[in-house]
Amino acid sequence: MSETNPEPASDPAGATGTAVKDAPAGEKRETKPAGLGVLGWARWFWRTLTSMRTALILLFLFALASIPGSIWPQRGISDAKVSQYFTDSPRLAEWLDRFWLFDAVRAPWFAAIYLLLFLSLIGCVIPRTLVHLREIRKKPPAAPRNLTRLPHHASFESALTIEEAVARLRAKRFRVTTGPGWVAAEKGFLRETGNLVFHIALLGLLLAVGVGALYGYRGNVLVVEGEGFANTVAAYDRYMPGQRVNAESLEPFSFTLEDFQATYIAEGERTGQPLDFGAKLKVTDAPGKPAHDYSLKVNEPLNVNGTLTYLIDHGYAPTFKITDGKGQVAFDGPVPCLVSQPATFASECVIKAQDAQPEQLGLLIAFLPTAVPMGTEWVSVFPGAANPVAQVYGAFAGDLGMKNGQPQSVYEIEPEILKKMKPLVMKADPLAVGKSLVLPNGMGTIQFTGVKQWIALQITHDPGRIPAFVAAVLIVAGLVLTLTVRRRRVWVRIQDATRETGQEQEEAAEGSESAPPAEDRREDSHRHIEVGGLTRTEGGDFSEEFAEIVSVLNPGVKDAR
Repeated sequence: MSETNPEPASDPAGATGTAVKDAPAGEKRETKPAGLGVLGWARWFWRTLTSMRTALILLFLFALASIPGSIWPQRGISDAKVSQYFTDSPRLAEWLDRFWLFDAVRAPWFAAIYLLLFLSLIGCVIPRTLVHLREIRKKPPAAPRNLTRLPHHASFESALTIEEAVARLRAKRFRVTTGPGWVAAEKGFLRETGNLVFHIALLGLLLAVGVGALYGYRGNVLVVEGEGFANTVAAYDRYMPGQRVNAESLEPFSFTLEDFQATYIAEGERTGQPLDFGAKLKVTDAPGKPAHDYSLKVNEPLNVNGTLTYLIDHGYAPTFKITDGKGQVAFDGPVPCLVSQPATFASECVIKAQDAQPEQLGLLIAFLPTAVPMGTEWVSVFPGAANPVAQVYGAFAGDLGMKNGQPQSVYEIEPEILKKMKPLVMKADPLAVGKSLVLPNGMGTIQFTGVKQWIALQITHDPGRIPAFVAAVLIVAGLVLTLTVRRRRVWVRIQDATRETGQEQEEAAEGSESAPPAEDRREDSHRHIEVGGLTRTEGGDFSEEFAEIVSVLNPGVKDAR
């Protein structure tokens, strides 16, 4: 009769967490760890994401991700500087643009950090809030048996009662509970409350930013002196609405730029540095309402029912009149120029006279606010318009390529187009205001007629702005509470005792029959008081406050440290 191996009573894998692979008798069985499974990995990911360490790392990454917006110019705020960056460093700008560094807030990696931080804070705050609410409702724990083992302790003789100890500790804003012969007191819950307020407010800040991104909009526009602006989608040079914004969401206000003034330091080492900027606007808050004056400054935006208009940039817009070869006016008006030298506001202008006959005209002009000759060149030495001149350094005739349907920048003529055009003038003499330049081959004249200025505005509507401000205030308040408040506990144990005189003690020891009865003995009733203190948070010195508490419980003790 052959022997058979009995089957095991239980599966070893169930007890050890390993999987056992079947093998023939006499051979060694292989074991391998059991996998976590989808549910296990999901639980691990959630616990890791909602840990405090992960939240702090994401908060640091969120701050780090905001740095590119301060280093590189951003689209929607400084479009001209972004374009200039592509002109000055095209290869570097191309790589930066691949990583969304010119539009950091809208980058996918910024959104990923934002959403992960949002989820992490929710996972951290909710459980801690529930735990904190349970802690607040709990009574302070009973007094330990031996208070002398606590970090802070004191003892004294006093007639203090439990009721008196409770009243004095409550006067110190302690939460108090009592037991047989002891008093337990605790305070400092504002520390954890401040911590939770900090995290909840941070969550509210992120939510306010999200609401602003959905229901807000932002746009940029350039306005020249004497011109106006109406808050419509078509009036913007660049318009970036939120996903929940439509054309009817825009506040129906309008304004006219009547004047812009910029003042600069005229003498000394800081010559040319700006002192003040101000734009005088004539504002109409809504159709049919009376217009009113408003002085727009850099840090004083125009506010119309929550829509803010900020002054972010300015420059010169010299005015020109171009007469073509047939004697017709092909262009007459201001030309906004891009600043090429911020210290002196030397600027570059482009005019595209597409209506000129017999051929279209393209002009490249340098504008110098305060021009002086320097050798064979003319330069600007001051940003104010003390001696404005315009110098045509390129005049071309031919097809400007504006009929092919492709969008073009108003601030430049593409090199490929210039190569196909016929050069007329290269670097002419500077023109003062009122002077003209006659173009060769009967192509017309260009006259420098005056100087205006332009301002660049950013118009924003952000419904999350006020909630974000409130959240920021709460963040600071919560952080102050977290850093200044300490959680601490104090216990008081009161023991009654009877101290007899020495003679009565001897008579009691000898068993004298002449000893007076117990009720006639002279008793000097007193109580032995023990006080212990403990801090539940690190940092800070509790010794001084503990000594003050002991002094309150026993006014005769001046210092119990």
